[in-house]
Amino acid sequence: MSNTVADSPLADPKDSGTDIDPLAGMLCFSVYTAGLAFNRAYKPKLDALGITYLQYMALLLLRHRSAQSIKELGERLSLDSNTLTPLIKRLEAAGFVKRRRDSEDERIVRVDLTPAGEKVVEEAICVSKELGGKLKITPEHFKALQNLMEQLGHPIEPPRNL
Repeated sequence: MSNTVADSPLADPKDSGTDIDPLAGMLCFSVYTAGLAFNRAYKPKLDALGITYLQYMALLLLRHRSAQSIKELGERLSLDSNTLTPLIKRLEAAGFVKRRRDSEDERIVRVDLTPAGEKVVEEAICVSKELGGKLKITPEHFKALQNLMEQLGHPIEPPRNL
């Protein structure tokens, strides 16, 4: 495999004399389409439970550790409060979570899972297990892929001036 500019998926096909697909070999597009595939697989099953994929992720985090603050949930989900607050409000309106002010610092809003939320997250976990079982990769490849995706999820830091 060559590292020349002409081999880049963004190279001008007129420069190389070939008809290069501009998306071929672009990792960002592969990650994007994989994400879409997962969302398409989850969507009908989560729709039946009345939740979105992001709501499912929030419920999973609350099942793991209740009484998290909006800030903590936002950090873990990589969402800002302008996106997360309406998501939590919808979960509360559905009866899956309960928001409350922190007893020591009223500026902090904590979120607790309700019994209905516990039930829906249990059903959604079955969806994850079912879909995970349909992946045609070995457990070792699964873990390696998961590790690589976690690395990709961390922002690239710009070089520091010396």
